[in-house]
Amino acid sequence: MRETAYLFRLRALDTEAMADVDAPVVPTPLASRWRRLLPWALLVLLLGVAQTLLLALTVQHENNREQERVEMAAASAAANVRQLLLRDVQSLQALLWNDPQPAQWRSDAADLLRARREMLRIEWRSGANVIETAADSPYGGPLFVSLARSDLDLDTQAACADAQRLAAPAWSRSYFVPQPGGLGVEVIDVCLPIGPNGERGAMVATLALGGVIDEAVAPELARSHELSFVEGDGTRLARGGLTRGAGIYVTERLVNLSSLTLALRLDSAAGAPRLIPNVATSLVLGLSLALAAVVALLARDVRRRAAAEQRLGEELTLRRAMEDSLVTGLRARDRQGRVTYVNPAFCKMVGFSAEQLVGQTTPPYWPPEMLSAYEARQVQRMAQGVPAHESRDGFETTFMRAGGERFPVLIFEAPLVGPDGLQSGWMSAVLDLSAQRRVEERARQQQEQLQATARLASVGEMASLLSHELNQPLAAIASYATGSLNLIDDAGERPDPPSLAMIREATQHIAEQAERAGRVIRSVHDFVRRREQSRESLSCDQLVEAVMPLLRLQARKCGARIEFEFGSPPPRVVCDRTMVEQVLLNLTRNALQAMVGEPAERRVVRLGARTHGAWVRLSVTDHGPGIEPEVAARLFTPFFTTKAEGMGLGLSLCRTVVEQHGGALDFTTLRDGEGRVRGTCFEFTLPAAGPASSPAAAPPGVLDGVSA
Repeated sequence: MRETAYLFRLRALDTEAMADVDAPVVPTPLASRWRRLLPWALLVLLLGVAQTLLLALTVQHENNREQERVEMAAASAAANVRQLLLRDVQSLQALLWNDPQPAQWRSDAADLLRARREMLRIEWRSGANVIETAADSPYGGPLFVSLARSDLDLDTQAACADAQRLAAPAWSRSYFVPQPGGLGVEVIDVCLPIGPNGERGAMVATLALGGVIDEAVAPELARSHELSFVEGDGTRLARGGLTRGAGIYVTERLVNLSSLTLALRLDSAAGAPRLIPNVATSLVLGLSLALAAVVALLARDVRRRAAAEQRLGEELTLRRAMEDSLVTGLRARDRQGRVTYVNPAFCKMVGFSAEQLVGQTTPPYWPPEMLSAYEARQVQRMAQGVPAHESRDGFETTFMRAGGERFPVLIFEAPLVGPDGLQSGWMSAVLDLSAQRRVEERARQQQEQLQATARLASVGEMASLLSHELNQPLAAIASYATGSLNLIDDAGERPDPPSLAMIREATQHIAEQAERAGRVIRSVHDFVRRREQSRESLSCDQLVEAVMPLLRLQARKCGARIEFEFGSPPPRVVCDRTMVEQVLLNLTRNALQAMVGEPAERRVVRLGARTHGAWVRLSVTDHGPGIEPEVAARLFTPFFTTKAEGMGLGLSLCRTVVEQHGGALDFTTLRDGEGRVRGTCFEFTLPAAGPASSPAAAPPGVLDGVSA
């Protein structure tokens, strides 16, 4: 958007400039040529400088990196040489540990010479510095062949003098020992005093400097570097390694001993870095490609400007078409709450034009009776922002159309952030919920009709039980009526007092039986025809009282009994009495039917209620065979049933009713200690109410097939 706006501004400026200038300046051919060649010349110059600097920096980097590797290798080699020499001293001290006899000492010395290839000779000297016995390395001939030992003993005697004075091992300076054939070896001696202050003499070991290098340096280091001991002026004393150094990456490290310092030089076999390494080639290629891309971009700049202007027009047209085709209302407001933008769908929704809405702080679609509440909410939102849950889920409110009609809307609101990253206002998406409310109302009515149908189906299933229950009082009425007529016929016109008393008693029995039949019929009639949807505070025993006749009929038919565990006083709930009575009736009737075929002593249904905080948990427990897993998965599915005569709506409606009260319906299979199924327990929750001022009487503890 910034680029397109900038292009529009440039186009406007170009148009103004063309209008103000009468005769445009036409550049000369030479000037045009230089103008075209100048960018190319600058690019070529930049490329040459960049490549030169890049190659120089890469070569320097390679040199530094290789020199650092040589420095690290030299430090490691010097440490290994010093460690080897100290280990040799310790091995020599071990020869004198148990004050060995000469024969034993010679044997141990020979073993040590075989183990230490850098050692060429070990001598035992008396207190007068006279060699008493010596052992030479088995890996070569005697060391002092061309020259006698006494001719090269000056440095050794100085070292032994230092060792006796310090009572510690002392090293001699390196010296050259000639060998047959014009060869020779550079060696150093280490002198160890024997006894306190060297009273018993000294032991001298001669080590070859070249052998020290070969034994101390790792093979991989020896294959890539030339190692040598050198003097202070650079004269090489001895060398090691398997290759010759290139003389480019060279470094030295000092090996410090107690009385001797050796200079160890490392010369890497690596040569100078290549003029154009792989890294530099890649960088130069990348830079060249980048520069070529820049040139291509410059060449296409004019065409891109024209294309950008065309795309801008197309995008503006597309955005306008998208906004006009939306069915969702869009509204933008600034930080002060003024409406800054509305789309056609929003204008059509509220019935006002965009000119009537833009710039308004108090929009005309706010209902007058809610104006103060909406203004307070707007001030709060502008100060504190939109809560996260409302930004995600939206919030419902009421708008007013131009004709005065109120209608519900769902608003999703989010901060409106500008190109600078700062919030400039609020953007809202508005959905008209009028059609959704109509659909919900139709669904609610259909649900009520379905529930009424289910109640009628429940009463139909109990019709046979009602006929049995009504036959008893009707038969009693007929018997009492026949007896009364016989007494009247026998007494004639003037019945005696005993006859009148018997007639009166029979008539009273007739009235009682008629009232009994009426109660049964009224209980079913009230259950089926009850319509009120208001919720009231009731105790659990009051909920059971209305459906007790129907439960008693089912219990008598099944030969079962019903027990209550409501406590004293029973918990109170807030519910729609009619619908919850139907839930209790369905669950209890299912429990009674589930126990058909069980032993008589197990045919017991328990209705319980207990309080859990703000909820009351009601339960219906039977001792039937339980529910199979494949049935449990579809138990609450509408129109699913395992009964040949069932509709499959009972449990589905029960869950719907409970969920409408904010509760939950579930069941548990009961098992004994051995894992055998012992029944099923259905439980559902209802909102708890406060304690009643005068609790109703508790229902009877047991209902069986004989008495209530």
